[in-house]
Amino acid sequence: MNIKEIIKYFKSVGTERNRQGQARFGIDISRSLGVSQPEIRSKAKEIKRNLSEKDRHGLALKLWDLGYRETMLLAAMIDVPELVTKKQMDKWVRDFNSWDVCDTTCGDLLDKTSFAVEKALEYANSEKEFVKRTGFVLMAWLSVHNKELSNKIFVQFLKIIKNSADDERNFVKKAVNWALRQIGKSRNVYLYKEALKVADDLRGREGKTERWVGSNAHNELVTMEKKLSIQGD
Repeated sequence: MNIKEIIKYFKSVGTERNRQGQARFGIDISRSLGVSQPEIRSKAKEIKRNLSEKDRHGLALKLWDLGYRETMLLAAMIDVPELVTKKQMDKWVRDFNSWDVCDTTCGDLLDKTSFAVEKALEYANSEKEFVKRTGFVLMAWLSVHNKELSNKIFVQFLKIIKNSADDERNFVKKAVNWALRQIGKSRNVYLYKEALKVADDLRGREGKTERWVGSNAHNELVTMEKKLSIQGD
């Protein structure tokens, strides 16, 4: 399977209706071929069945550089975490210009690298919107996917979340909120309580963005606790 075949396939299944649907969800469609996520995942599964890890990695690098939404998503889906370098990760993160590419790349690939925690901390301090978003998206995905990480790491994440919840930019504040909710929901009772403390602190602040982050997270965490109590009775 080569690049030309993949592009030809994507153009054959992409539609303008899909593109407009993506736009309604806030996805950047300036470089979209209008292909749905299920179609892209299906192609990724086919590639992973037929190519070695080394060949997949090489193909992923080429697909990413094409710059289409679909080729970037496919690259993230087929690449091999163990073969990703920090230099590659930094380059890809700088290329993010849409939340779906950012979130999928983090959840399918980047959070599985050996330096994901290090990069989450680094990116969360960036001034660039999508780079900063990446830091918190990585925290959210690490909460879900990496069961080996210690509570100490997530307490460190919570401190950064608490200090970053005043960023009014839409793609940042939503990622900060997501990370806070996931740490509270996905780990253990201790981190649930720590996340709830952060949420309660934020919803009591004067800043509108901080209050939104805290209130939204508080409501979801408390609702989850109530559901668990009911199920346990």
